[in-house]
Amino acid sequence: MVDFKGAHYPKLVILFAVFFYLRYPVSYRDLEEIMHERGVDVDHATMNRWVVRYSPLIAAQAQTKKRPTAKSWRMDETYIKVKGKWMYHYRAVDRNGQTLDFMLSERRDKPAARRFFRRAIGTNGVPDRIVIDKSGANLAGLEAVDVILKFTGTGETIKILQVKYLNNILEQDHRFIKRITGRMLGFKAFHSASATLEGIEIAHMIRKGQFDNNCMTAFQQFARLAA
Repeated sequence: MVDFKGAHYPKLVILFAVFFYLRYPVSYRDLEEIMHERGVDVDHATMNRWVVRYSPLIAAQAQTKKRPTAKSWRMDETYIKVKGKWMYHYRAVDRNGQTLDFMLSERRDKPAARRFFRRAIGTNGVPDRIVIDKSGANLAGLEAVDVILKFTGTGETIKILQVKYLNNILEQDHRFIKRITGRMLGFKAFHSASATLEGIEIAHMIRKGQFDNNCMTAFQQFARLAA
């Protein structure tokens, strides 16, 4: 359960503002005006704090409640501007396009790739195969994780494929993330960028029907994850 203790606004007001920002391509000032039209006077800085504070908590809840995913993965990264510099948002989906995991990194190298694969496996279990691009860093990171699995797990290894066209489903999936972040005019800090991206990913997972609450509206599903 996400703790809203100490908040000066009702829980549903906070969740509505957070969800609306994560789901639709609006700026905080746009959202301030939208909330005012609904009778809620809250400034854009306050809503920014809500997004940064609550998005990672809701994302953690979502990872435990999503539907099971396939054992064939696609992994790639997309670029996100933070403090005027391009950084790397690692993402993985299964063969059906269902989101597995995500992680913002300042660098695109072997340690970052290894950290992402370990995180994704810790959340989703060991896959049968992973499709990656031609990046040597991603290959080295995955091979390092594979060695650890071989000697500390069941002895099974992950089949690694570097076939660009098989990653088309992930390339298409990046578009939703880029469409939402496009109106944000860049992030000012790594922490806020990472937190916001986690929330955007959860809103996207709801859009893709990854939770067993499809009789609910998208906002109701989001609020349910915070319950």
